Order: sequence, then C-alpha cells, then structure tokens
Amino acid sequence: MDGLIMAGQLLLGLSILVILHELGHFLAARAFGIKVEKFYLFFDAWGFKLFSFKVGDTEYGVGWLPLGGYVKISGMIDESMDTEQMAAPAQPWEFRSKPAWQRLIVMLGGIIVNVIVGIFIFWMVAFKYGNTFIPNDKLANGISPGIVGKQMGLKPGDKILAVNGQKLIYLDEILSSKVLLNNTKLTISREGKAIDLRVPESVLDSISKYKIREFVGPRMVAMKIAGVPTPEELQPKMGFLDKIKAIFVKPEPVSVEAPAHAAGMKVGDSILAINGKLVKFHDEITSEISNNKSKKISVEVWRGAEKLTLTPTVSKQGTLAIVIPPVRPEMVTIHYGFFESFSIGVDKGWTSFTDNAKGIWKMITGKLSARNISSPIGIMDAYGSTFEWEKFWTLTGLISMALAFMNLLPIPALDGGHVVFLIIEMIKGKPLSDKFMERAQVVGFVILLCLMVFAFGNDILKKFGI
Repeated sequence: MDGLIMAGQLLLGLSILVILHELGHFLAARAFGIKVEKFYLFFDAWGFKLFSFKVGDTEYGVGWLPLGGYVKISGMIDESMDTEQMAAPAQPWEFRSKPAWQRLIVMLGGIIVNVIVGIFIFWMVAFKYGNTFIPNDKLANGISPGIVGKQMGLKPGDKILAVNGQKLIYLDEILSSKVLLNNTKLTISREGKAIDLRVPESVLDSISKYKIREFVGPRMVAMKIAGVPTPEELQPKMGFLDKIKAIFVKPEPVSVEAPAHAAGMKVGDSILAINGKLVKFHDEITSEISNNKSKKISVEVWRGAEKLTLTPTVSKQGTLAIVIPPVRPEMVTIHYGFFESFSIGVDKGWTSFTDNAKGIWKMITGKLSARNISSPIGIMDAYGSTFEWEKFWTLTGLISMALAFMNLLPIPALDGGHVVFLIIEMIKGKPLSDKFMERAQVVGFVILLCLMVFAFGNDILKKFGI
C-alpha cells in the first residue's frame, strides 16, 4: 500500500507538470497560427496508446509509456522524426514557415510555464501554510549531529551561532541550499568557546548516501519509553519496493530480535543510565546502545517510584527495539498575506532554479558526485508513503523548477537544444539544414537515453545499498 501511495503521488505530480509544460508549447504555437497535430500525456510509442480523441486539427490522448509527454507541432523536426512531412513543401501553418523569433517563443513556452507554475505553487503554499521554523535561540541544549554532521566535526551539544558571519535565526537554515551548496562557514559555540567549521563541498554526497536526517537536528531530551514491541510486532512486512527487489534477489530469512521485551522493559519506564553512564538526551541513549552491538548492557530505569537495573543484550544492528519519543523543540509558524506570499514564492522559485544550476555545475567540475542524479524512483521516495498536501505541492513545485532548468539545457531533443539552434539561425540569417537537425535529434535521444539509464540504475543500486 505504501508503494502505491508513493507511486500515485509521483504519477499525479508529474502528470500535472507534463500537461502544463506541453500546454505552454501548445498555446504559443496556436497563438502564432501553427498547427498542432498531437497533444499527449505519456508517449504512444510504436503507435500504442491508452485512449485518444480529436478536437479540430489536434489529437489528444494518453500514451502507455509514462516517461513524460509531447506535442507534435506541424513542420518541426522533433521526437516523431517525421521526415516525410519535412520533405513536402512548407505550408503557412507549419512551424518551419514562421519567423525565428516566433519559433523561439514556441520552444520556450513549456519552460516559461514550468517556471510560472513553480512560483505559483510556492506562492500558494506560503499563503496557505506559512513557514514553520525552529528558533535557534530556543535550543538550550544545542544540536545533535548525525553521521554527516559528525564527519564535518560537529558534536552533540554544539550551538550554531552564525552562518558566514550572519547570526543564525532559525535552525532550519542549516538545511538550506545556502549552506549545503556554498562551502559555508559555521561559527559554533562549544564549551564556551567560539569555533569556525567549514561545510565541505562533499556534504551533498554524504547526504545523498545517509539522507538529510543524518546532518543536523536539535538536541532533544528523551521521554519515557512509549513502546516495547514483541518479536511478532517487529516482523517486517514486505512493501511494494521490497516485492520488486525480491524478484531479482531472493531475500534472506530475517531473524527478529526484541532485546528490550526479553529483558522486561515496559512502557512508561524512564532510562536513567546505561552501563553506569547517566543519559538524558535522545542521542546519548541511541549512541550508548549502538556502541554495544551484540553485547549485554546494564540499563537503570525508573518504573513508577522504583529504580530497577535491567540487562538486555543489544541486537547486532545496535538497537534494543524500543520506542522513546523525544521532547520536541518549540516551533514557530510565520503566516503571510496574499501579496506578501508572492515575494516568498518568487524567491523560493528563483532559489530552486539556481540551485539546480549550481548542482549541475558542481557535477561538471567534479565537486559533486553524479550519483546525486535521481530518476522517478528517487522522486517517488521523496514524496513518501503518506499523503500530505503541503509536502506534495512543495515537492511538485521543486520538480517544476527542476524540469524548467533541465529542459533549458542545450541538449538536442530538449527545448534548450532547439533554442540554441534557433539562436544560431538568427545569427546566421538562415536555418540549419533538415539533415543536421535530424542527426542532432538522434544524438540528443542517445544522450537522454544514457542519462535515463544512468539515473534509474543509480536509484536501483541505492535500493540495494550499493
């Protein structure tokens, strides 16, 4: 069920964006009197389609191959590779008969719509939900770094004072592209001393491997034990992706351990110490437990008015199989007016667009691994297995800006490739030959196919822990 929810969100989000992108090309073409022969969501590869209908000169439909969509513009060398049409004399309603500046607007139509849609989504999300932050000055216990944070030198209890010399107001800024993409300097307070640390350029590679939750979070006091699952309750259930994985790799039998249950821990117990070391914070408890994999440990707990010492054996994964909720930090929500939200949307849209450019440039220059490239599999994971409107629309807005940037890349077969060829035509004063355009289109298809195979392979390998 979780997999279906993830896939459903991906399909809905991409379908909305693909239809609107192609609508940008369609409206621009029709505005200049250019005939549009087809408008398809997904590809009707080899002539197969789920359904179609015709209105006027245009056939509308849904193909069977869910890898985007397209509009077939009359008199244009595109993914249809309709060379027969191009061999006939040019007609006044065809793309090739129009001035270069009109054709340029048609090719930019989809990109422009994606940018407008992304900004509109961010605008409406800001207006509807506002922004929720963790005030940095309310973190009396400092931060709790995960694997990635510890790799760069952060320690539990550190207090982040400034980012590039500017006072840190909200902890959430640490997770922003401003910090993660710019070799940022953090000023922290540790045991009363100010220390400067650099966020390494490799941080995104580490986050890609361990996930963003392993960077930095607030340090939280541990509450009472809220769950002590039995072995039966811990038995893993196969999700959608697990079933797909099992087709290729036979899963090994899972041996379920429930150390806390076996040792007699109960809901409502408060952990005081582990192996004689007093523990107060959530990260202290998890750290002490994970440092004693497959070992018997001494755990002192309060149970009502009674102090008990229990001796569970930590699992080989470094857990006791207990649920200990932390005391969540104070959060504030800032609400914006309708027009004030617009500037928030524009800023977030522009930041998202430039972040894509920075990320690609870092990959080209070797400062960022190409393994950060994601396919629809990775996007599906980002949507998650629960449906929340705010998260859905925020991710859809980010994808819209990513599609706008990717389509602007000067790769033949993408809108950006056509834009480059049209600019060359405007400089030369005459169009490039049909033969050149056909070959460029083939080259573009090969490049895109290779990128697609790499992206899917990348995400599949990550699923296998590679």
